[in-house]
Amino acid sequence: MTEGNFVDYVKVHVNSGKGGQGSTHLRREKFVAKGGPDGGDGGRGGHVIIKGNKNLWTLVHYKFKKHFKAGHGEHGSRQRSTGADGADVYLEVPLGTVVRDTESNAILFEIAEDGEEKILAKGGLGGRGNWHFKSATNQTPRYAQPGLPGEEKHLTLELKVLADVGLVGFPNAGKSTLLSVITSAKPKIADYEFTTLKPNLGIVEYRDFQSFVMADIPGIIEGAAEGKGLGHYFLRHIERNATLLFLIPADSKDISKEYQILLDELRRYNPELLDKQRLVAISKADMLDDELISEMDGLLKEDFKDVEYIFISSVAQKGIQELKDKLWAMLNN
Repeated sequence: MTEGNFVDYVKVHVNSGKGGQGSTHLRREKFVAKGGPDGGDGGRGGHVIIKGNKNLWTLVHYKFKKHFKAGHGEHGSRQRSTGADGADVYLEVPLGTVVRDTESNAILFEIAEDGEEKILAKGGLGGRGNWHFKSATNQTPRYAQPGLPGEEKHLTLELKVLADVGLVGFPNAGKSTLLSVITSAKPKIADYEFTTLKPNLGIVEYRDFQSFVMADIPGIIEGAAEGKGLGHYFLRHIERNATLLFLIPADSKDISKEYQILLDELRRYNPELLDKQRLVAISKADMLDDELISEMDGLLKEDFKDVEYIFISSVAQKGIQELKDKLWAMLNN
């Protein structure tokens, strides 16, 4: 899927249908004297319904079509005939889609299961026909209820990528290169910052035909939790990853400090992110010889007492299988 087709944030306008009007019909048949009221009820207006679809990965189908309107209910008619309900409109979305009220930004609900349905806007009820209002003192009511109006809402659909492992790191840390090597994904790779503007997903093939999903998240910069750089754009995708793989290049000025900055940005955005399993991968290790790796290993043991780390090189395929083994063990512990 091309980067331009990965749409994970859209605003839509929905209108449910108006309820049908009740009928004021009076029964008139040959040989039936004073038949009385027999006006039927109006039909219900159509709902606007959101539905989960496991075969969808993005919200690209709402990139250009943003207005959705359900059908109106039909009016009631004679012989107590109820009008037809208005046609419902379905919005199919990928799993992990969060629905917000655009005006208040409040979360309404999340679609997490295939086939799960939620009503975004309820159709108006149909009005009652005049036969409901007959009584001993009012035997020929010539009035009925109008249908109730439908609902109109401005909503925001926000997709949070569902993956087993999320890659976390500064721009140019080698996340896209690792994803291209460890999976069949073809992310954009270039020698400048913010190459990745959209999350990329890839399937990591493991032993015995097993697999897990890895997501390359757009790079973090210091102050991202306040909206700098790509800001919250990438952070919301990290919330859905079971394990976080921190990628820090071996040529970084201070590996420990870089790791702490990344952790701090996650904490400031959502402290619960720090409860996820973490693994640190020191990328671009092909630039280091064995003596330098041994020296760095001794220094890092002091700073990474609470988290495992591993030296890897995507280009030289160094430590890749060991990385897979560690991630698989973390996902299945």
